[in-house]
Amino acid sequence: MDFGLVLQTDPPASQVISLMKRAERNGFRYGWTFDSAVLWQEPFVIYSQILANTQKLHVGPMVTNPGTRTWEVTASTFATLNDMYGNRTVCGIGRGDSAMRVAGRAPNTLARLGEAIDVIRDLAEGREASVDGNPIRIPWIKDGKLPVWMAAYGPKALALAGQKADGFILQLADLYLTEWMIKAVRQAAVEAGRDPSAITICVAAPAYVGEDLAHARDQCRWFGGMVGNHVADLVSRYGEHSSMVPDELTEYVKARQGYDYSHHGRAGNPSTDFVPDEIVDRFCLLGPAEAHIEKLRALRDLGVDQFAVYDMHDAREATIDAYGSDVIPSFS
Repeated sequence: MDFGLVLQTDPPASQVISLMKRAERNGFRYGWTFDSAVLWQEPFVIYSQILANTQKLHVGPMVTNPGTRTWEVTASTFATLNDMYGNRTVCGIGRGDSAMRVAGRAPNTLARLGEAIDVIRDLAEGREASVDGNPIRIPWIKDGKLPVWMAAYGPKALALAGQKADGFILQLADLYLTEWMIKAVRQAAVEAGRDPSAITICVAAPAYVGEDLAHARDQCRWFGGMVGNHVADLVSRYGEHSSMVPDELTEYVKARQGYDYSHHGRAGNPSTDFVPDEIVDRFCLLGPAEAHIEKLRALRDLGVDQFAVYDMHDAREATIDAYGSDVIPSFS
């Protein structure tokens, strides 16, 4: 199992770079960031410095979307980083939550997302693709490589990930839901004539190493609120107790009373008071290192290839170091 670190690009960028360097020293192989241009600093500028200050770390957004940048710009940006530092980028992509909604736009449709996955990958790897009906190829790209991993929760999005994506990003660590969603992605891959085992499975969730569970829960409760944005969309689309979406995912959002993006992805987010302890425990990894190892082994047995640590709490350095000393060596 590989390990990744997920950060927001809060200023100063030098701190983001320092934490990514620390992560690589501790055995992490991937460095991810949020991508929401209004809420945080521009990640692709920071990726250049992360790559320059690490040796093997792969970087990418968790996640970008097809709406805030034109597709040829996204492809060229990834390809430029790869040309400068070797093929060390991954394009995590989804419909767009905070990046779109904060700017007053709706998330992208799945049809648009599916088209963007193909176009961005083709352009970034030097092949011709059609952009707005015009054939385009970026002529300077040689030996480009860009895996595109798609984030998804709902049945149609899971199917799209299985049909088109090189990897599947699941932003929660509940064992039942992880198993259910991996099966959905792999079944869609089979139906599309693809090798399901070729799709990389990445689970991303907050991890907090320590004995004080009450404090850890409060530091990670924001995550249930972030996931709740997507879940609320699913409830709106499919209704409550739908056979299309498990109750284990949707039940807890009944008490949701809206969401303030100014606190998005932050400990102490007042918009996440509705998230019960049970959801925090199911969706996150909390407690001593032994508890993390036990849950990670269960995730690995379900087919998870990478666990990406959301490190947005008051013990960022301590969590990176604890994973480096106590957790990651168990999966070498």
